[in-house]
Amino acid sequence: MAIAPSYSGKSQPWQYATIRTLFWELTKGVMYLQTLHLRNFRNYRDQFVDFTAQKTILIGNNAQGKSNLLEAVELLSTLKTHRTSRDADLVQKEAAIASLQARISRSYGVAELNAVVRSRGRRTFSLNGETLRRHIDALGTINAVQFSCLDLDLVRGGPDNRRNWIDGLLVQLEPIYAHVSQQYQQVLKQRNALLKKMRKLDRDGEVIPQESRQELLLWDTQLAAAGSRVTRRRSRGLERLLPLAQAWHRDISGDTEHLTITYNPNVSWTEDDPHKVQQAFLEKIEQRRTAEKHQGSSMVGTHRDEIDFEINGTPARFYGSQGQQRTLVLALKLAELQLIEEIIGEPPLLLLDDVLAELDPSRQNQLLDTIQSRFQTLITTTHLNSFAADWLKHSQILTVEQGRLQNFS
Repeated sequence: MAIAPSYSGKSQPWQYATIRTLFWELTKGVMYLQTLHLRNFRNYRDQFVDFTAQKTILIGNNAQGKSNLLEAVELLSTLKTHRTSRDADLVQKEAAIASLQARISRSYGVAELNAVVRSRGRRTFSLNGETLRRHIDALGTINAVQFSCLDLDLVRGGPDNRRNWIDGLLVQLEPIYAHVSQQYQQVLKQRNALLKKMRKLDRDGEVIPQESRQELLLWDTQLAAAGSRVTRRRSRGLERLLPLAQAWHRDISGDTEHLTITYNPNVSWTEDDPHKVQQAFLEKIEQRRTAEKHQGSSMVGTHRDEIDFEINGTPARFYGSQGQQRTLVLALKLAELQLIEEIIGEPPLLLLDDVLAELDPSRQNQLLDTIQSRFQTLITTTHLNSFAADWLKHSQILTVEQGRLQNFS
């Protein structure tokens, strides 16, 4: 059902009212992004979007703002974007702040989430008109899975890509994980600063004060405690994801390939007991004490974890063909959608950023057939050739040109 949207923020023409009411009746009880209003965000000066169909196709040439719109949804969902770590990059140069406002329908009712991003200074978030003291309290308002051409780095890139991937999924499943991960990073930063200071004293031939040695032992304990919480959650998350990813992978590959995902934590442990995992951390820290002294940084911890993907027993990173790597990533994304839906109880949004061009016709059909009407989907593309007539008939199609949206004609 494609309904002409309004981009001015004004009320809809009366002739759309009945159809619109019916549309929202059909989507009750399902997480749904109803509207999005961007001001001074990337190349959007002042853009209001009314999502009036289950599937929205954003069509336009490159560098017009298609990905920017998906990035805005990603930011509201995860409080991060995969494209930059600097808020200044998100705000138009001539502006001091950018604002993002979203209205979301959930099974429990309607929520309004607002974010203000500053080129200098802290972000602020508000939910239903109330300013949130902690940013992480905004997590869980919108659940979304993003799939872009950059996701091939999950297979081909370094281990930090895979750590960021599983951490991003865990935040969707359990918002408190954002706090857990943040705590670990803070402890790691402080511990590294102390190790660096101690290395400098040692190289200068100075005696390391006893106070510094005692302080390091305190950071050891905190790193072990925080690291235990991270590694145990990563292990449980991958354990739940694995059978889903394997099933999707078998389906997409025609049952010719078998996927394995192995979590290789930097600190090995076998029993999911916080005290025993913490003890394993402390023992390995003691083993690497001399190496850390010379290195001046923490060589033990979850920041050095690895996740290995294998296809038919062969490491996908080094030996998988490009087609196999794309199949693997597609299976992972479909498994993410399924797992979030199972745990949250509502299907998440699906953000597809220029991925159809990266998939062959068979994988395109697999993805589009899976989506159908189960997930609200925002998809960017430079052309409509990949979509069947039925898909187009039931989609809202918007053209994007220089940060402006309008109905496709």
